[in-house]
Amino acid sequence: MSVTHRAQVTNARTWTTPTAAPVERQAARAETIEQSHQRCAALGLTRIERPDFEPMMRSDLSVARERNLRLSTHAAPVMEMLFEQIVNTESMIVLADAQGTILHSVGDDRFLERAGKVALAPGVNWAEHSKGTNAIGTALFEEAPTVVHGGEHFIHANSFLTCSAAPIFDPRGNMLGVLDVTGDQRSYHQHTMGLVRMSARMIENQWLSDDFGNRLRLHFHSRVEFIGTLLEGIIVVGADGKILGANRSALDQLDMSHAALRMHSLTSLFGTTASAMLDHFRAPLPAPACLCLSNGRQFHVSARFNAAARSMMSGLGANEPAWQAEPAVQAAPAAPGDANRPPQAPAAVPQGALSGLHYLKTGDPQIEATVQKVLRVLNRDIPLLILGETGTGKELLARAVHQDSNRAKQAFVAVNCASIPESLIEAELFGYEDGAFTGARRKGASGRIVQANGGTLFLDEIGDMPLALQARLLRVLQERCVTPLGSQKSIAVDIAVIGATHRNLREMIDAGSFREDLYYRLNGLVVRLPALRERCDLAVVARRILVAECPQGTPEISPPVMALFNSYAWPGNIRQLANVLRTAAVMAAGEPRITEQHLSDDFLEDVQRAGSSMPAAARGTASLAVGPRRGDPAPMVSEKSAEPVISVPPPVEASQDASARTLGEAEIDMIRSVLAAADGNISVASKRLGISRNTIYRKLRWGKN
Repeated sequence: MSVTHRAQVTNARTWTTPTAAPVERQAARAETIEQSHQRCAALGLTRIERPDFEPMMRSDLSVARERNLRLSTHAAPVMEMLFEQIVNTESMIVLADAQGTILHSVGDDRFLERAGKVALAPGVNWAEHSKGTNAIGTALFEEAPTVVHGGEHFIHANSFLTCSAAPIFDPRGNMLGVLDVTGDQRSYHQHTMGLVRMSARMIENQWLSDDFGNRLRLHFHSRVEFIGTLLEGIIVVGADGKILGANRSALDQLDMSHAALRMHSLTSLFGTTASAMLDHFRAPLPAPACLCLSNGRQFHVSARFNAAARSMMSGLGANEPAWQAEPAVQAAPAAPGDANRPPQAPAAVPQGALSGLHYLKTGDPQIEATVQKVLRVLNRDIPLLILGETGTGKELLARAVHQDSNRAKQAFVAVNCASIPESLIEAELFGYEDGAFTGARRKGASGRIVQANGGTLFLDEIGDMPLALQARLLRVLQERCVTPLGSQKSIAVDIAVIGATHRNLREMIDAGSFREDLYYRLNGLVVRLPALRERCDLAVVARRILVAECPQGTPEISPPVMALFNSYAWPGNIRQLANVLRTAAVMAAGEPRITEQHLSDDFLEDVQRAGSSMPAAARGTASLAVGPRRGDPAPMVSEKSAEPVISVPPPVEASQDASARTLGEAEIDMIRSVLAAADGNISVASKRLGISRNTIYRKLRWGKN
């Protein structure tokens, strides 16, 4: 921890310690304590509860610490520095996770021993439902800094304590945990709360810098001398000028919530743009800029970013929040605490890489509604079940959820329950020990569930999982531990589970082929992805696929081909569209447009079959277009595609005057006869005629012979 940071926290005493708290603040605190006591009574707790001396198992504590490793990493130096401020004061510092479980503690040895008598130790849960009114649990519930002093604790055994706790939030407003200073109630000091709040803000600022190291960050305050201190506000700006995140000081100064601030852009908030900010701070030693809110309030602003300005502002649209990281460039002095941090190379972001749920927004209202539902439960430990036809993008949605979650830095493990043989799926999921079965590899295998520990397990086609295996999966989801085949030891796991299926699970439950208890375990939130034919964003989806396939020189889709796409039912959905476009892009290499001649024969055959199965009036562009003979009536024109669409005329009768027919017309008549005998199957006709399918298309399509 830097000397500057130590000085700032020490000075927090002067910044935050009033000689006497205002009457209104005391009244509000008394009301908070009273409401907490009422909640505890409603939970069935009594004030003479005995301390619970049964912390979680060592393995469970290890899992909790591993899950919160990033929080612990940021908090450790801050806790060490804070301990220097309170050493020899009969106190301790506690870090708890978002569920109230104590992860780490540090303090005076004698007081740690006293605290242990009331189970104030790592592995013990101090949420209100477990320990009644206390600073950790009540701060979690109120989502605000909280002091609980002496007899204000609901359980009498804890009344010798005085506790000051502040929640820790990430830049998007999600709670990460709680930092707490607890001491003997006789050593209560008002300034302790100020120290805790400032320490929590240090952790939050470091988290923000770590999350958005390659984004433009604006550091601001109404007084220029406070820029670079813990009192400065920090907002993170996207390439399109939208606000992506902020620290709590920014929220306090702007008097906004996280949600309200993220509705703004730099233009709506300060009347400027990201480009203008970058231009201002491109100078070697730029002076702070002055920006004003719409109400006239003025702020002094400095900027920092760890990626080159060119990469920030190029190549990405408004809905593409990820910027490609390049060698670090500092536009202003580093924030306090950054000086002693080792320089980290920014993570490379592949050009055109997907960037979470925002990437899925393509203008279709059904997809928009689905994304909004998912965003509401993100990081809430609620299982997600995705329904939809094969190829609708269920795995793409699952990966986007993982990418936007707190688990993004851990593994995303996808298991297709339909593609693994039934005899192997148990070993594939749960792992196995050496020699567990014939053919098992030496030293065994960990299994997909263990591989997903700390991250996300995606169970695709969960409806195809064998019934006997469903019971084992349910047990894993309930107990959060896995026992590999051939082993007697259980392995604790922390996973987020996303299921997906194209089947009707309720019908399977009625038929006895899917467990009802597993169904209700998986369907915390159920979303249904629409089929491609039900969406209105086909052109946008097709364009994005082409951009991914051909980032350099992306071809356009010609209007006739787009009309053909719009008329087709796409039974394979987005997966089929991607395959069609991938082939077409290769065939059209070097050409500016994809035309019908670039489409594969198989796809055109599918279009023909689909068109022939439709009522004549509804066939439109879905009918296979084949060329007329000389003297045939002019072809009909579809209003949608502006291309001729005609049915295949019957071959010329043998009694017709042969002298009136050319050799080419006779050839076409033969092709038509064979094609009719093959029920329109181009592949069968080509084999019977001994010519390629392309030759048949060429001779029959649009009258070109």
